[in-house]
Amino acid sequence: MDTHRHGQRRETYYEAILKMGYTRRDFLKFATYMAAYLGLKTSAIGQIAEALETKPRLPVIWEHYQECTCCSESFIRSDHPIVADIILDKISLDYTETLMAAAGEQAEAAKHATMEKYHGEYILCVEGSVPLKDDGQYCCIAGKTALQQLKEAAAGAKAIIAWGSCASNGCVQSAYPNPTGATPIHKIITDKPIVKVPGCPPIGEVMAGVIVHVVTFGTLPELDRIGRPKAFYAKRVHDSCYRRPYYDAGLFAESFDDENAKKGYCLYKVGCRGPMTYNACGSMRWNGGVSYPIQSGHGCIGCSEENFWDNGPFYERLTNLHGFGIESTADKIGIAVGSAVAAGIGIHAVAAAVAKRKARKAQMEAGQENAD
Repeated sequence: MDTHRHGQRRETYYEAILKMGYTRRDFLKFATYMAAYLGLKTSAIGQIAEALETKPRLPVIWEHYQECTCCSESFIRSDHPIVADIILDKISLDYTETLMAAAGEQAEAAKHATMEKYHGEYILCVEGSVPLKDDGQYCCIAGKTALQQLKEAAAGAKAIIAWGSCASNGCVQSAYPNPTGATPIHKIITDKPIVKVPGCPPIGEVMAGVIVHVVTFGTLPELDRIGRPKAFYAKRVHDSCYRRPYYDAGLFAESFDDENAKKGYCLYKVGCRGPMTYNACGSMRWNGGVSYPIQSGHGCIGCSEENFWDNGPFYERLTNLHGFGIESTADKIGIAVGSAVAAGIGIHAVAAAVAKRKARKAQMEAGQENAD
């Protein structure tokens, strides 16, 4: 543990869990839950449990810049209580403006104490983009700009986790014309390992899974080509969508209130971006795994993808989509483009028309025979 180096022993997650009134059984359920979400083998359950039992709490500084706090809100509303009560509660003891009890000078003192005491060891979590225009005056904390705060906190960080699309790709703040010069974290900090966890907001269990992975294995999770954890961003929403069979059959809702929409047909033609969006929404879902936007009747808006606010109107079908093969990944995108999809839809329409014509001809012939 870190007793000798820092003078006092930091409690483990397991100790905190017991202190909060949870049982050993609750703890093991949580370990199983995290292993499943991380896509690990059952043997990893023991590794996760042992790590949370023996390793001291991870020192974390959680910064907030240009954002709406939806990432923190998502985290604390995880359907598993240990995520919010233990992981986030223990993190808040270091520094997070939204949830910590301290404020003003006390809050800043707590942050700088952690930065000094655990230099080179703490994880810096960032929620929100950083404004660079007009000397960064659009976001200031404790008399310093977000840019100054970020560089200061990143200097002693072991790694950085960019929570949400604001920190990962700029999100709505960076949408045209981007008046504040909103910039994602990886374009500012280039000398530290960065994990991007995009989404507006990301799923709470995904956020917990990233932290549990770091605690358990002492390393960052495996990332895709743009820095997202493969465990959660390797597949498109389209590939795990329960409406996918309708897409393959060429059955689409033409508007949100037509008969096809009521039948649950594919929402691609009314703007769904599931075919180009990499996220775990379709498999993990929200609110305790109950639902997600597509299941609620609204197409995916691609909130975990870069520039999604500027990527055309949300309610118009996109025609520049890459790859529609099952199991496509962000690293290996299929060569088919949206025009092929349009062609497929056209072929389906032609085939349907031919079938109708044949049926009509058969009816006419049958009618003629009866007349004779």
